[in-house]
Amino acid sequence: MKIIRTEDIKGLGISPATCVDWVTESFMVKKMAQLPPKNSIHPQGDDFFNTMPCLLPAKYSRFGVKEVHRIAGAVPALGSDYLLYDSSTGELLAFMDADWITTMRTGAVAALAAKTFRKTDASVYSFIGLGNTARASMLCLLESEPEVMHKVILKRYKDQAELFVERFKDYKNVVFDIYDSTEDLIRDSDVVFSCITAADGIICEDMDCFRPGILLIPVHTRGFQNCDTVFDKIFADDTGHVCGFRYFNSFRKFAELSDVLDGSAEGRADDHERIISYNIGLGLHDLIFADKIYELLKDKMPDVQLNRETEKFWI
Repeated sequence: MKIIRTEDIKGLGISPATCVDWVTESFMVKKMAQLPPKNSIHPQGDDFFNTMPCLLPAKYSRFGVKEVHRIAGAVPALGSDYLLYDSSTGELLAFMDADWITTMRTGAVAALAAKTFRKTDASVYSFIGLGNTARASMLCLLESEPEVMHKVILKRYKDQAELFVERFKDYKNVVFDIYDSTEDLIRDSDVVFSCITAADGIICEDMDCFRPGILLIPVHTRGFQNCDTVFDKIFADDTGHVCGFRYFNSFRKFAELSDVLDGSAEGRADDHERIISYNIGLGLHDLIFADKIYELLKDKMPDVQLNRETEKFWI
């Protein structure tokens, strides 16, 4: 068994564009994978432990399970661990720190959704919530289409907008503006990424702010329920993750992102449709990332012996 830490993964220098390729691959094999909905347990308040298992198609010979938790007051509040198995033998191949995987696959899926569902002349992108998820989404978008100039509007919060601009100062395919008003930000945007982890209510009550052709990507699903029954189309990474939404049965049109990518469902039909893409995050993405990382590191990392029993034993 290998123990793979975040510094080991960072040392590989995996590009954000590669992350977009990996999540695209994961969506293309989704229908052949076994992917039960995540199990969520809440010890107190809004804290949670989520367990996310997945079995890849037989050609991969991989099973994995991620445990991700959020505990208020912990530093950091969000953490995750991963167990990777050879599904043909049951061998535990690796125990991984999954924080980098979680962040980058989330950003890659958001970028892929933007590229898939935005209108043809989209050029103005905005971000509400400027933590690591937003940074990962921005990295994946910029590096997967380096030839495209992006105008990006940031919602001011403390000094995070300025820090965000500083992070991307060396990128030549982006210019930034900072807004104080959420309504003005949405009104001026073609694509809105919401990366906030908590919302007490509706982020923007004024439906006139959502102009024709807008794409909403609420990465953590919160704050745009007033749009669910009004927008033309709703997409998600998995039906099981959104079928419990209050307004699911009132969606005008619904399909999964994987169906659009493989051509079995229509995506955007014209530049006037208003669209939401709910990308909650799948254990499928985590497993593809874990498998790729394991293959890149397995010959470079020492083995940890668990000294398991090799024969049947009796208690």
